Amino acid sequence: MTRTRSRSRLLASMVAVLVSAVALAGCGLVSSSGTFRATSLPDGQKPLEGVPLVVTSKSFTEGVLLGKITATYLAAAGAKVSDLTGAPGSASSRQAQLNGDADILWEYTGTGWVNYHNETETISDPQELYTKVRDIEKADNNLDWLPPANFNDTYAFGASTPTAERLKVKSLSDVAKLPVADRTFCVDDEFFSRSDGFVPMLEKYGIPYGQPNGVPAGNVTRMDAGVVYTSTAKSAPCNFGMIYTTDGRVKNLKLVTLEDDKKFFLPYSGSTVVRAPVLEANPEIATLMATISERLTDPLMQELNGRVDIDGEDPAEVAYDWLKSEGLVT
Repeated sequence: MTRTRSRSRLLASMVAVLVSAVALAGCGLVSSSGTFRATSLPDGQKPLEGVPLVVTSKSFTEGVLLGKITATYLAAAGAKVSDLTGAPGSASSRQAQLNGDADILWEYTGTGWVNYHNETETISDPQELYTKVRDIEKADNNLDWLPPANFNDTYAFGASTPTAERLKVKSLSDVAKLPVADRTFCVDDEFFSRSDGFVPMLEKYGIPYGQPNGVPAGNVTRMDAGVVYTSTAKSAPCNFGMIYTTDGRVKNLKLVTLEDDKKFFLPYSGSTVVRAPVLEANPEIATLMATISERLTDPLMQELNGRVDIDGEDPAEVAYDWLKSEGLVT
């Protein structure tokens, strides 16, 4: 299943944002992904009792899952949650929050830095990037970015387990040391063309694109993003494929994620974003969401995403099952 990523299509959908903004003002944002399970906290406490909160999310799997987890958990804490997860269009959820029509949304630090504020500096330290985005967003939009979770949904390259073992590669620097014939890549068109994508990445690792001693053009196959995963798993026509680090297919296909040891890729740490007036009135939200964020890791997000994208489970049920398994709801 091809995964729609809001950050990679933001510019292409600016017209849709304007249309969405009109729709939001006229008739409200409508969820496209159902509701969430009614639960309570194990201790029976309701720190948000009666507080009205509107939770929204982007429409791709991980965004919906994070929204469902948030809606379920805050409702268990007593909030009167309106579930507007799965907002249609890649940027309508962001616009809803800016308009004041939505209160809580999961975002990514890389998205905030590059797409929302048009910054071009690559900051490899996740905490430093978070701090800069947090400060800009508070000053410009009066949005509070809570401390990020322990997962980073960024770009990476993967290889099948047999290929990684055969070629003895664990990092992109290891790939750069391979014979030219083994430096074969599968990428999608969007990543190939990005200013922070494939070609500058190869430059960073000293194996420039189109050069006989780097990565000749014939070593690169451009294809649909969904096909990249299966082609990488088969090691045909490429040894290495572009992946997202929390995609469920990484675990399902037993792909090895190669370390970006030169820190080329920008961090995309997930952070809960809350409208400042809402957080000021209800500081308990930060404590509750910290309980969630500290538990979310790359392997866990791969598992949860895979349950939806590969196993076909309902995101609301996956969110509930995980919260229950962690002893956070009953």
